[in-house]
Amino acid sequence: MSDAGSGPDAPTPALGVEAQVFARNLLMLPYLLRRAGVPVSTGQTLSWLDALTRVELGDRSQVYHASRALLTTSVEHFRIFDLFFAKLLAAPDVMAPGKKRRPRAQRRKAEPALLSYMADKLRPFEAETELEDRDRRGSYSAAERLQSRSFGAMSERELEQVKRLIQDFRWQAIYRKTRRFEVAARGQSLAMRRVLASAARHGGHALELPRLRRKEKQRPIVLLADISGSMERYARLVLHFFCALTHAYKNVEAFAFGTRLTRLTPALRLKNVDRAVAEASGQIHDLAGGTRIGQCLSSFNRRWAGRTLGRGAIVVILSDGWDRGDTALLTRELSFIARRCHRLIWLNPLLARQGYEPRAQGMAAALPYLDDFLPLDKLRDISDLAKHLAKLQPGRGSRVAFH
Repeated sequence: MSDAGSGPDAPTPALGVEAQVFARNLLMLPYLLRRAGVPVSTGQTLSWLDALTRVELGDRSQVYHASRALLTTSVEHFRIFDLFFAKLLAAPDVMAPGKKRRPRAQRRKAEPALLSYMADKLRPFEAETELEDRDRRGSYSAAERLQSRSFGAMSERELEQVKRLIQDFRWQAIYRKTRRFEVAARGQSLAMRRVLASAARHGGHALELPRLRRKEKQRPIVLLADISGSMERYARLVLHFFCALTHAYKNVEAFAFGTRLTRLTPALRLKNVDRAVAEASGQIHDLAGGTRIGQCLSSFNRRWAGRTLGRGAIVVILSDGWDRGDTALLTRELSFIARRCHRLIWLNPLLARQGYEPRAQGMAAALPYLDDFLPLDKLRDISDLAKHLAKLQPGRGSRVAFH
């Protein structure tokens, strides 16, 4: 025998005035978290709203734990969440119950009252942690302002904006033609088996003339980033860059190198960008150390080249070329990579500087084996790289010549 006071048709117990005030203010929580830089998706918000119908709103502990579990995905965001949740408890009522309902025009002015109150109370905290909403969304104004600024000259806040803009880039897939064929409306030759089958079905008359074309598959991409002392200021930004490429393309392998080689691919494949970058950073143990490019490339060739350089791979190396290792070893290992990949691209932050010449021994030794030698010091350089990858032709071009 079921309890008459339970079940889906049972009346919802009335909330007290304080609980009603808190419930209305609580609806601002996802918006405020996004304003503070916490990534809260639409799916998370919908799941959270559904959870609020299943907990007792008068029990703040239930609401707190349900909200934190569904609106945050990283321990790093707990402090921000706790601060906003505590302020919501003390915030004044936006629309107190029992009052006469205001005209629509007045309600529009009253609705932002909570946000205004929160802004005044959290101004010192927001100065350190909050990003402008238009910059967080990767808007045109932020991108336009940061296009020509060097990464090395940016503030921490600007670098955070750039990281989010990098995630918004649209990377076009790079394809290669395989040896296999597929039926298509237009092709280089007739699909003779299908032509004969069509003729057999129609008394010897081939009424259909299907054609064949070569199948296309996405090219593998191999990313190798220098995280030594001379590249330290770019390290975190490079991880966001590699994470964006890993999410954009199907077959990507990412590595970091300084004095040794570290594979970052499993960490960067995590869907949550902040967690992916944090996991990748935790795996790098030689950050801001020395540089042995030749030795690290030798480790890559022995352990990973056979798995990653086949099927027309594109190799992207990001380094300033400063190397403390054996130049002959670097030359030999880079020559090995160049012979086995479809295209070898070297990105150098120093190339953007006026009057730069590749005098570092590592850079000078690598230059003859490169297909493309490009800068990577500004947001515009990443955009140019995306366009360059999209325009790559099936055939290998001539080696780069630096003037």
